[in-house]
Amino acid sequence: MKTATFAMGCFWHPDAMFGCQKGVYRTRVGYTSGSSTNPTYRNLSDHTEATEIDYDPTAITYVDLLKLYWKHQDPSVAHKRQYRMAIFYREEEEKDVATDMKKEIETKVGRQVSTSIEPFTKFYNAEDYHQKYYLQTHHVKVFKSLGIKQNELRDSPVAAKLNGYVVGENTIESFEEIVGLLGLSPESAEYVRKMIAKGKSAHC
Repeated sequence: MKTATFAMGCFWHPDAMFGCQKGVYRTRVGYTSGSSTNPTYRNLSDHTEATEIDYDPTAITYVDLLKLYWKHQDPSVAHKRQYRMAIFYREEEEKDVATDMKKEIETKVGRQVSTSIEPFTKFYNAEDYHQKYYLQTHHVKVFKSLGIKQNELRDSPVAAKLNGYVVGENTIESFEEIVGLLGLSPESAEYVRKMIAKGKSAHC
């Protein structure tokens, strides 16, 4: 298992987008790259909102994750530090791959992009009410059917998958491949199918 850390604006959407990808085991949102310790949403200081992704590199590669990253953001737009675009690498190979992809995009669009590529330092988990936000806030019945508490959402692989599917971040075909492993009731499974059919609905 490996871990990737990305910042791409508000962290609710990437939590959902990455969480339902094949090969991703777990996701969590939090704060990183600042100088203060134990930041909170109300006292963020100079930290940036980010998403951590635990993944199986034999099922989904770092390059695959980066392709999703670049596809779902506009790297030419500059944001304030809380919502800035950044890739935090843990290995030199990750740095090299991210840098090469950034150069390719700059060549394609004909200008520099604002996404920063930095060494990973420390990640602080965000508050429980931010974890799997769409699932626990807008799809409460499915959340409650899992039989887990709010403070267990962060580390739940099942919640990571469902948080993405209920906002249409992956296909019905991919859902059917794993639905038997999610422990859903027939009613909850059918509800998720309907949400996928509606298309993407995540917003911050």
